[in-house]
Amino acid sequence: MNNPLSPALSTAVMAGLRRILPSGGLLTDLEDRVCYGYDASPARGGVPAAVALPEREEEAAALLELASREGIPVIPRGAGTGLSGGSVPLEGSLVVALNRMNMIREIETQDLLAVVQPGVITGEFQAAVEKRSLFYPPDPSSLTACTLGGNAAENAGGPRGLKYGVTGDYVLGLRAVLAGGTVLRAGGRTVKNVTGYDLRGLLVGSEGTLGIITELTLRLLPKPVARRTFLAVFPSLETSAEAVARIIEAGAVPAALELMDDYTIRCVEEHARPGYPVEAGAVLLIELDGRPSEVAEEAGQVQGLCRAAGALRVEEGGSPEDCARLWAGRRAVGAAVARRKRVKISEDATVPRSRVPEMVRRLREIARRHGLEIAVFGHAGDGNLHPNILLDGDSRGELDRAEEAVGEIFTAALELGGTLSGEHGIGLMKAPYLSMEVGEAGLEAMARIKKALDPAGILNPGKAIGGQAVGPGSKPGSGPGPGPGRRGGKDPADR
Repeated sequence: MNNPLSPALSTAVMAGLRRILPSGGLLTDLEDRVCYGYDASPARGGVPAAVALPEREEEAAALLELASREGIPVIPRGAGTGLSGGSVPLEGSLVVALNRMNMIREIETQDLLAVVQPGVITGEFQAAVEKRSLFYPPDPSSLTACTLGGNAAENAGGPRGLKYGVTGDYVLGLRAVLAGGTVLRAGGRTVKNVTGYDLRGLLVGSEGTLGIITELTLRLLPKPVARRTFLAVFPSLETSAEAVARIIEAGAVPAALELMDDYTIRCVEEHARPGYPVEAGAVLLIELDGRPSEVAEEAGQVQGLCRAAGALRVEEGGSPEDCARLWAGRRAVGAAVARRKRVKISEDATVPRSRVPEMVRRLREIARRHGLEIAVFGHAGDGNLHPNILLDGDSRGELDRAEEAVGEIFTAALELGGTLSGEHGIGLMKAPYLSMEVGEAGLEAMARIKKALDPAGILNPGKAIGGQAVGPGSKPGSGPGPGPGRRGGKDPADR
């Protein structure tokens, strides 16, 4: 079904886009464009005027040169798995989706690095390097769908962040197209590089607001020889959080230390059937890796600490299939929880690891005070919790309570020395709260950087450093945004 061209893109501009892109590289049918109007967050935007699918860096550069000249908003996009509204488009904008730039150019075993295009799927890349006995640790829960370029733009993490860090810790270098079409090369192939400003670090986590990443040089590690997975079962969420604190204080460093409360356990078991104990108050999913002797010693230590904190039992995945089943359940959490209600607001407020027990207590208090269902899970080992607020979506009052709860979650995290986001990014969903953490001076510094690299403001406008609060059903850019602590937007029932 064809749709008339948006007034934002003239016939001449559309002709220019078609000259730049290969056959089939420009989507203009309404049905296609609507599919790029949202991501995995509740944020809702407008319908883009067109969707560009470049296959080469030169095409991406030409697209940005044209967009800059014509003043067209550009929304960079990977797989759309983001949870903060980072790839939600403005009405009449140009989405530049990088899925067709999906080549693994090089895997270098001596230098322990790989060179990839941004559209490579994270899980497929991990499988490719493991065939060379190498290891790429960052593992977002959406790794079977998300892309490496999107991971870098959001500085994504995952369960292994406790031991191995996040995406930015593995980006040695990159190439990116700036707003006017200029190609920037930052970093390189060396482990050490302190030449000039850290432009690589500036682009990583910038959420597509400063440039479009077209190539990544990624650091790899030797593949761990041994790996063991445990499921520790607790009578309450509070005792599981206490176990997390004891494990960290004892100096143990699991590869992953994942927490799920009772609500989450039941959702996952109904959805994916991984064999989680539905009678439990909470569980910890623990993965250890390294040399066999080190893993064996750490396994005994961690099991003892869990029992001392009140674990009812600690079960080990006895076979690779058992371990895969346990982890499949954890990776299904987002989808499983979403099935319970019409609207899911997923946050990732992060606190220092020692404050996890206190943050868990505050989350329970917030849920009780506002009469909301909040599923609590996340990467407890690095303090990155994911409270998911679940809504029926049929009343304004319910949304108002959710908005108040979100503000209180962020306030609690900051009071405990934490941050608004550990891995999801700011996007549209958290933009109204940003000043709570960085202050006016921080906002001003970010705005100056944005102005210097994107003077016309065409790259992902309104994301990361400020913009209208966007809730389910609302349209970015449709009017002045509410103040901090409010999402604004329409009722979830209008989605």
